[in-house]
Amino acid sequence: MNAPLNHPMPLLDLDVLRTFVAIAETGSFTLAAGAVFRTPSAVSMQIKKLEDILGASVFLRDARSVTLTQEGEMLMGYARRMLALNREAVSKFIVPDIAGVVRMGSPDDYGERILPIVLKRFAKTHPAIAVDVIIDMSGNLRRRMAERQLDITLLTARNNVPSDAEVLLTEPIVWGGARGGCAHLRDPLPVSLWEEGCVWRADALDALGRAGRNYRVAYMSAHTAGQRAAILSDLAIAPLPKSFIGEDIVALGPDEGLPLLSNYNLAMIVAPDASAPVQAAADHIRATFEGFRETGRF
Repeated sequence: MNAPLNHPMPLLDLDVLRTFVAIAETGSFTLAAGAVFRTPSAVSMQIKKLEDILGASVFLRDARSVTLTQEGEMLMGYARRMLALNREAVSKFIVPDIAGVVRMGSPDDYGERILPIVLKRFAKTHPAIAVDVIIDMSGNLRRRMAERQLDITLLTARNNVPSDAEVLLTEPIVWGGARGGCAHLRDPLPVSLWEEGCVWRADALDALGRAGRNYRVAYMSAHTAGQRAAILSDLAIAPLPKSFIGEDIVALGPDEGLPLLSNYNLAMIVAPDASAPVQAAADHIRATFEGFRETGRF
């Protein structure tokens, strides 16, 4: 859009830019609407207003997907910088005194897959708070909390959720196998498991025992990356949270001759005398999982 030199340039609405970025990141007007707490029709109106101001289309839309146009790609860089600058400026007034260090614990699975997303967002809203992360087994994290080595921790549990923990998420454990793979057809069944004490390991072995299914531990790792490698190579199948399934890993169950697994809980423990930085981190984690329960996306 070419504007006369003596005519004031229109101002871009940060709220509209936030919606624009949400659509680009989720690839969906509907999912973005949930992320910005608006109706899909309101989101569509915001984007139409934005495109009218710029005199250009920012999205290519079809029945299945939403992608950025060349103009949209250019706008994305500006939008992210403008939103980041806005967060930085506002945080100087709203949270100027919240600073310090948070010692956080997490199991490997969430530490690798979810925590980087959470911490990236947290750093944008609370730049003066440093977060030190320890990745360990849930039982060890519980002990570290008791010994005051951590301020806050995530942990997984089946039915024995600690009394001082709050449940953030409950979902099924499923068997994960390579898309188009045949590991689940072998006898004995090759399984990939975590170390002793893992919630998913105990559930998987209990289920196989009840079903009388012969199995062998073909791969053992304490890290999610190792489990995924075993599955993707079709070396073994492994118990995984349902939310971890996707792309080249599919859920297997009774139709494939495998026993059903139970649910598990992801819980959070916060130190009883938590400082302001720790409370801010806990609130941020709660909000992240509330958003996941509503949209199914982190």
